[in-house]
Amino acid sequence: MTPGYAGGETSEPTYETVKTGKTGHAEVVKIEYNPDEVLFRDLLTVFYGTHDPTTPNRQGADIGTEYRSLILYTTTEQEYEANKFITEINTTTYESDAIVTEIRPLEEFFPAENYHKDFYNRNSKNPYCQIVINPKLEKVKKDFSRLVNRNE
Repeated sequence: MTPGYAGGETSEPTYETVKTGKTGHAEVVKIEYNPDEVLFRDLLTVFYGTHDPTTPNRQGADIGTEYRSLILYTTTEQEYEANKFITEINTTTYESDAIVTEIRPLEEFFPAENYHKDFYNRNSKNPYCQIVINPKLEKVKKDFSRLVNRNE
């Protein structure tokens, strides 16, 4: 996994420019995986389990287009699976707002600065990590464990 920026117009985005909301880029994570070993659907499960895909341009206290829910696909199969997953969530989840995740082809990915790489492992005692990230990780571990056990 590589943190970075994508989905915007600026040709050399940095954290400082992206956080202004004027570049069109979102903060993203590039995931390279072997589809023979990892299902794209499982990646979608983790993705939707770790953020709120129902609030446009916002994740918790972070507000702006750079925090929008976004899937940038590289194959038509990924595009199909992402749309299918959203449809399933929207038709089976009660008492919930509709998914607003933007789905677009990846045009170009820009890796983030080194200080963004491995942020959680280097800062796990940081209050943000303790209060925001840890509960999300626990939820995903629990949900993913149920998914894996169901598929065995």
